Amino acid sequence: MSTEMYKSPMEVAVYQMHNFSISFFSSLLGGDVVSVKLDNSASGACVVAIDNKIEQAMDLVKNHLMYAVREEVEILKEQIKELVEKNSQLERENCLLKNLASPEQMEKFQSRLPSEDEMSPVAESPAAARSSQQHTVGSAV
Repeated sequence: MSTEMYKSPMEVAVYQMHNFSISFFSSLLGGDVVSVKLDNSASGACVVAIDNKIEQAMDLVKNHLMYAVREEVEILKEQIKELVEKNSQLERENCLLKNLASPEQMEKFQSRLPSEDEMSPVAESPAAARSSQQHTVGSAV
């Protein structure tokens, strides 16, 4: 189609914008071409055609985004499944190690665990935690 069949500059601009947006979304979605037939009868019809084109373009974008979100959800579900399996394996190993440890080893291990007083809901920065540990361990006064 050439621009010669359009009479007003508005119609030419709409035609050019239509071709640009079609090629843009086609390249974005890998070649899927959307076709919109513009009505050349009046400028009101051009506005309706533009609205239709915008609606179709937004539907294309929405479909593309929904596909991308579904893909991401599937990836995250797989990661969650792997983490749950790893957590389960670590819990079994922990239980086994506790059963195999001698009472002396368990006592020594329990003494190294932080008490519930030290495990406050307020997160302490790693640097502050290290400095407080150094002061408590290193001071012999």
